[in-house]
Amino acid sequence: MVRLSANFSLQEFTKSQTATRKGLDNTPGEQHLANAKELFANVVQKVRDHFGPTVINSGYRCKKLNTAIGGSKKSQHCFGEAADIEVPTLSNRDLAEWIKNNLDFDQLILEFYNGKDPRSGWVHVSYKSKEDNRKQCLTINKQGTFSGLI
Repeated sequence: MVRLSANFSLQEFTKSQTATRKGLDNTPGEQHLANAKELFANVVQKVRDHFGPTVINSGYRCKKLNTAIGGSKKSQHCFGEAADIEVPTLSNRDLAEWIKNNLDFDQLILEFYNGKDPRSGWVHVSYKSKEDNRKQCLTINKQGTFSGLI
C-alpha cells in the first residue's frame, strides 16, 4: 500500500465513486504523486496530528474524472495538489480558520458552509511549494459566489 503520510494512503486520496461507476483509472502519475506527498506532509497530516481523524471527501482527480464531475478545468485536484477535507469533531469554519492561522498553503476555500450547521460544507486546501503558495483564502456559497474567508 502506497502511503502519502503516516495516517493517509494513496487509496484514500484517489477513491471516487464516480471513477468506479464510470470505469475510470484514477491513478496519479509520478509528478502528481510527488505533489500529493507535499500536500499531505505540509497540510493534511498536520491537521490530523492536531485534531485527530480527518476525512478526505475529494482528493486526486484524473482529467476524465474531473470532467465527469463538472470540476474546474484549472482544478488543483488534477495535479495532486488539493484535497477537500473535514474533521468530524470540528466545524468546517473552525478547521478553515485553524489552517489559515497555522499552516502554509496555496489556496484555502471554505465551501458551502451555511453559518448555521457547523457540519455544513467542507474545506478545500491546496499546496504547491513554499515559494509558490499564494495563501489565498476564500469562501464560496451555494450560488457560486466567492468572497474573502471568514
